[in-house]
Amino acid sequence: MASSALAELQTDVPQPSTQSPAGAPVVFNEEPVFLIYDRVGSFTPQERAKAISERLDRLSKSIDVVFDTIQITDIDNTTVLTAGEIVVMAVTEGDAAPLHHTRREVGRDYAQKIQAAVNKSREQVTMRAFIINTSLALLYSVLVVAVLVLLHKVSHKIFDKIESWRRAGQALKIQRVELLSAEQIAAGLTGVLRAIRIVLMVTVLYVYLTSVLSLFPWTRGISATLLGVVLSTLRAIGQAFASYIPDVISIVVIIIVTRYIIKLISLLFTGIRRGAITFSGFHRDWAEPTYKIVRFLVIVFAAIACFPYIPGSKSEGFKGISVFLGLLISLGSAAAISNIVAGLVLTYMRPFREGDRVKIAETVGDIIERTLLVTRIRTIKNVDITIPNSMVLSSHIINFSSSATRHGLILHTTVTIGYDVPWKKIHELLIAAARATPNILPNPEPFVLQTSLDDFYVTYELNVFTDQPNVMAVTYAALHENIQDTFNEAGVEIMSPHYTQIRDGNKTTTPDKYLPKHYQAPGFRVWPFGVPQQHPDSLTKDP
Repeated sequence: MASSALAELQTDVPQPSTQSPAGAPVVFNEEPVFLIYDRVGSFTPQERAKAISERLDRLSKSIDVVFDTIQITDIDNTTVLTAGEIVVMAVTEGDAAPLHHTRREVGRDYAQKIQAAVNKSREQVTMRAFIINTSLALLYSVLVVAVLVLLHKVSHKIFDKIESWRRAGQALKIQRVELLSAEQIAAGLTGVLRAIRIVLMVTVLYVYLTSVLSLFPWTRGISATLLGVVLSTLRAIGQAFASYIPDVISIVVIIIVTRYIIKLISLLFTGIRRGAITFSGFHRDWAEPTYKIVRFLVIVFAAIACFPYIPGSKSEGFKGISVFLGLLISLGSAAAISNIVAGLVLTYMRPFREGDRVKIAETVGDIIERTLLVTRIRTIKNVDITIPNSMVLSSHIINFSSSATRHGLILHTTVTIGYDVPWKKIHELLIAAARATPNILPNPEPFVLQTSLDDFYVTYELNVFTDQPNVMAVTYAALHENIQDTFNEAGVEIMSPHYTQIRDGNKTTTPDKYLPKHYQAPGFRVWPFGVPQQHPDSLTKDP
């Protein structure tokens, strides 16, 4: 509160200027009290006046500060005004020079003005506070009477119910053995309820008295004394039991606060998952795993906060058992921790999502569940395979679904056809088979690649686009069926020549359309030893 005034005292006071500066008014309760003329260090007159006004406003509302007498003290070239131990302001030579009085005379004049203004304000505040506190006391009285009347009526209704139950003669029995008679049960319940009613009435009256007495300054001491007497009595009666109550309350408060924090976090991540809340670079599918991670961290933090309040947590035995259990968990959960870390890495790597068709190592199937520990895949044979996340992270992952919707997944299959069939015809047949296959996209169009020219055949690779990767096994089956049907209808065998037939190798494998019109395959020839051989082509040329 007095930081500005102390700063004024700690700053060297400059010499008054030859020209009188414009005064800055100190305004209190919307009325000017006096003017500040001098600049002190980095504080302008306006800044000093504002700081003094704020200080007076705070001091006027503090009943702990006595303003009956303001002390005036000279420190070096400054006159300091204090109320008790509180520094109100400082008067410099520059403040006194425009008034043509000594610094101390100006200080006394300012002290009188401050005291008068603050006392006037306090009188107004005190009267207003008295009216408000009296109204509150009357309100408390009405509430107490209403609560006592309600408690009286409710207790009598409960007593009547117990009495009617006693008259019915319902005893507590186990088979034919009577443990408690109706009279005993009714008497016990009546005694307990009367004790509870007395405790509630005393509690209500006690809260009422302490609340009303605390409203008025002259009775606050009595309220504090009454509170101390009751608390000391209760402490003496149940000190051992009551010592744990604050810890239990702290644990309950931590649990309640943690619960609502988790609810708030859940609302945030639910909004992110639904797309109502967006953050740059944060994907919607991260919302659920991130929420689980944050919730886990909040629960761990709450558990750490609750640990010191657990009864006996500070004993050496409790600490030893905690260390032993922690050691067992750390040694036995190495694999689990590695899977959890791998699960976190996979979550933010986003290699796949639930429902994607993937291949992890040698397993092909659809992702049906992702957790921090494992990933579950369902194969096309409806076999569920559980793979630890550490193994998933260390294996190569093929995702067939990640770009299928936007770009289309390319399925491919190969056939080997001999050189005697024109390659253009093979292309036409393969593309026709692809177009007749369901789940194949017409655009982009299927295409064929000749991947190799082998000794006896050409390898043709048919490539087609699909946006249904989850049924690609069915698509492949239908594609192969259509290839067979198309080739059979065209009279083209899907077999390598060196496997399907033994033929005269003297005939060229060049398609007939590329051969001369009078081409004849040369026959087998045997040449006598020592006779020069003629080239076969010379025998097939036109005369």
